[in-house]
Order: sequence, then structure tokens, then C-alpha cells
Amino acid sequence: MSFSMSFSTEERGRDNTPDYRLYFKNAEGTYISPFHDIPIYADEAENIFHAVVEVPRWTNAKMEIATKDPLNPLKQDLKKGNLRYVSNVFPHKGYIWNYGAIPQICWMDGRFISHLFQTWEDPGHRDGDTGCCGDNDPIDICDIGNKVCSRGEVIRVKVLGTLALIDEGETDWKVIVINVEDPEAEDFNDIEDVRRLRPGFLQATLDWFRMYKVPDGKTENQFAFNGEFKNRDFAIKTVKDTHSFWKALISQKTDAGELNWLIHTVRQSRFPAQLINGSITTRHKIISGDRNKGESINTSCHFSAISCISCC
Repeated sequence: MSFSMSFSTEERGRDNTPDYRLYFKNAEGTYISPFHDIPIYADEAENIFHAVVEVPRWTNAKMEIATKDPLNPLKQDLKKGNLRYVSNVFPHKGYIWNYGAIPQICWMDGRFISHLFQTWEDPGHRDGDTGCCGDNDPIDICDIGNKVCSRGEVIRVKVLGTLALIDEGETDWKVIVINVEDPEAEDFNDIEDVRRLRPGFLQATLDWFRMYKVPDGKTENQFAFNGEFKNRDFAIKTVKDTHSFWKALISQKTDAGELNWLIHTVRQSRFPAQLINGSITTRHKIISGDRNKGESINTSCHFSAISCISCC
């Protein structure tokens, strides 16, 4: 099944402040969650996935899906109350790819949930390949395409491979992808194509993830598989496995903890091709341009055949 969908974003609050949020809307102008309401697949038959760009290439602000906030907007990460900016790792400026996540997957720090999308790295699940638990986030993507994307842009990507970062004892998959709209996308079909057509790029990616926390006084990051990039088939299996964790989360078979998910009901009767339907009205505060004032709005989220879940 393939989807042809359009999304827009709406900024609230001032950029580079803790109150900044970037909300998502569907084609009808309804507020949606990028975590739960954007389908994982753009074209399931061709293994083309949706991805949400959190951090555009060459920028430093560490933006992420706010998994604990209503509607899961993008926000800037905080560390000890301070806004987080990734240091430049010589000779690079900021992130060296468009960085983001795949929806409807989770990889929790010991249980399977999702870094904000229909994939989720379950923190309660110990990965059989890495021996470590998930980081309670959606799976991250590194888009190597030529375009510098916009913050919050939803793109369709082809999976090429993956790198298993071990971040403070937790598995943090980094999936290498390319935007299908890229003029060179047809030439990239597996991780070896990146090695062949972009010589040095995979090593630069490995070095970046190893070193990016060192300027903040932390030690170098470690990797599973001795830092070896796994191929396309391995990466796609990883994405699909974490999607199954997200389905367990949504069907309430897994403890969501503090994650916020605006899906009222999940009909359990139909797998595969299970549709998430329902209607939710939530009242919460969205920060306006003045960080000291908030605008309370009623947000009606109508979920009507917006997401098709298939069995792994």
C-alpha cells in the first residue's frame, strides 16, 4: 500500500527558547502527531518509508519530537535546563546529514515504544544483536541526499543501511537513508553504494557519532559490530521490528510510561491492514510568540483511516 499525503507545520514560541514548538498538520489543517499519525510507509511494496526531518543539515540546534507533550511537536532538547546545541566536529559544521526519525517505530530503554514515530526503541527490550536495551525513542535517520531540508519536513526515503551506536549503554540505531526525490536516488540501493559513490562519507559519519559529545566533556561513543555499517536488508528488518514495538505500544500491550499518544482507540480485530480510527479533543496550552503568555486552544484530532498497520 502506498500513501500520497501532504503535511504542514506551524511554529509557536520563539526559536532558540525552551518554549519553542513546531506543530504538524495534515492536508485538512487538523493538528496531528508526527509520532503516531504519519504512516511509517510511503510505499510498503517498495519499502519506501516516511521520515520527519528534525535537524536540517549544517545546523546545530538539537531538535527532537516531544514524546511527552500532547501532539508530540518538535522542540529543542534541554540538558540540565540549558538548550542543547551540537558542537562542530572538525571539519564539519553541525549535523552532516538531514537528521530525523521514522514514524510509528519505537526502541525503548528496556521496553519497545518509539522515538516519536511509528517506530520506537523499547527501553525494556534487550536487542539480540547489540545486547543493549532501546533508548525509548523513535529510530533516527541520516538522509544523505543533496537537498538541505527544512525543519519538520516530511520526506519519503529509501533505506540503505544502519549503524548501531551504543549511547550510555543503550542501543541507538542510526539508519542511513536517501530522499527518493534526490536526483541521485536511483544510484543508491544499499550501503555499499554509499561507500562506492560517496567515498569517505561513511567514515565521516562514524567519526561524527564517535566524537560529537567529546566537546561537552564526555567520552567517545562506542558501537556494536565494531562500528560496521549493516546492509539494507538488516536495516529494513530493524525498522520493521521496531514498528512492531510501536504497535504493541498503541494496542496497550506495552507500558507507554510518560509517552504521550493521541490515539483514542485501536481496533484490535483486523491484522493486517488495521486502521486507526477515532476522534480526540484535547485542551492544552500552546505557547504563542510571547513566552510569558499562552494561548489555550481546543484541538480536535480526527483520525480517519490515517494509518495502516501491517503485521511484521
